[in-house]
Amino acid sequence: MTYHPKSDFIRVMIERGFMADCTDLQGLDDAMINGVVPAYIGFDATAKSLHVGSLIQIMMLRWLQKTGHKPITLMGGGTTKVGDPSFRAEERPLLTPEQIDDNIAGIKQVFSAYVSYDDSDTGALMINNAEWLDDLNYLDFLRDIGRHFSVNRMLSFESVKSRLDREQSLSFLEFNYMILQAYDFLELNRRYGCALQMGGSDQWGNIVNGIDLTRRVLDQEIYGLTSPLLTTSDGKKMGKSLSGAVWLNGDMLSPYEFWQFWRNTTDADVGRFLKLYTELPIEECERLGALEGSEINDAKIRLANEVTTLLHGADAAAAAEATAREVFEKGGIGDDLPTLELTAAEIGDGISVVQLIVRSGLAKSGKEAKRLIADNGARIDDAPLTDAGLLLDRAALASPIKLSAGKKRHALVTLSS
Repeated sequence: MTYHPKSDFIRVMIERGFMADCTDLQGLDDAMINGVVPAYIGFDATAKSLHVGSLIQIMMLRWLQKTGHKPITLMGGGTTKVGDPSFRAEERPLLTPEQIDDNIAGIKQVFSAYVSYDDSDTGALMINNAEWLDDLNYLDFLRDIGRHFSVNRMLSFESVKSRLDREQSLSFLEFNYMILQAYDFLELNRRYGCALQMGGSDQWGNIVNGIDLTRRVLDQEIYGLTSPLLTTSDGKKMGKSLSGAVWLNGDMLSPYEFWQFWRNTTDADVGRFLKLYTELPIEECERLGALEGSEINDAKIRLANEVTTLLHGADAAAAAEATAREVFEKGGIGDDLPTLELTAAEIGDGISVVQLIVRSGLAKSGKEAKRLIADNGARIDDAPLTDAGLLLDRAALASPIKLSAGKKRHALVTLSS
């Protein structure tokens, strides 16, 4: 039976493809009709930036605010000290408190592009769970919170079971993570009236734990909603490109490279990605996604422009498109390409083209760069690059050179003055 939502938020979640599961869809829908619902998503601070894999969650928070509710971005300053074991083959490396604080500062930059932090009823809150986790008394916590958890049930969760079934070690530290995440939901409800936790479908078990705990301890009715774990139509995990993670912070990935990631979307994904990552009307997303042949490229440019505008602004999107046109249509250089700047000392008597391909980010290793050249996939100033042993000296680099990997990935190499 098709569910007909009453609230704008649930309608958007269903129509645009954000909804995987909800613990009580009717109850949440009713709550959203009756007033402002504060809702949170947790983000662990394992790097200085989030990447494209987190963008579906960020867009959920944006839509939440746009439809009249209150987003809470929960920074895992406390839980990052433990590490989420969900669907990982081994334990995460542990970070120092200083590294975690640096990472949180970097991540904060991204959120303000998508949600408004202000004092209004729907103004977003940025909360750090170190606020309540850092000073927990272990014995009190075991007595008051630990007694509500069944180890038998925790062992049955897919994220834990998959590790144990493969006979991979799961430390007690990691096993505690799901208790701490459940406790986050309880504390957010107690302190801020938070009534909804959202996350990827891999977080379902952790979310349900938090709902059960909050009901038992505070006797509060709260909800969970998950989004599908996104893969591209060719089966790849969302958020990775040929050259590595697609970061959201502009100082870790240039707006041009971010734009280019979306421009390179597979034809079959265009309509779905327009619904998830832009605010274009559904009918327009479906019309653009149904285009074929060369017309689908116009839809991809529209996708790249819309997504880049949300994160980096309209000027950055326009500059990226202009650079792309110059590079692809005219064979020009473009101002916005990723640039590797070398000093005369670094070049010395000559620097290998293989090293330049790696250092400019067009290949991850020398082996990959040599394979690219052998497969006729590399170009230098738009001419085929066939000699993996080529050395470039200062004279060759007196004016910028353009390196290309395939038809769509380019970088400049310049000599600093």
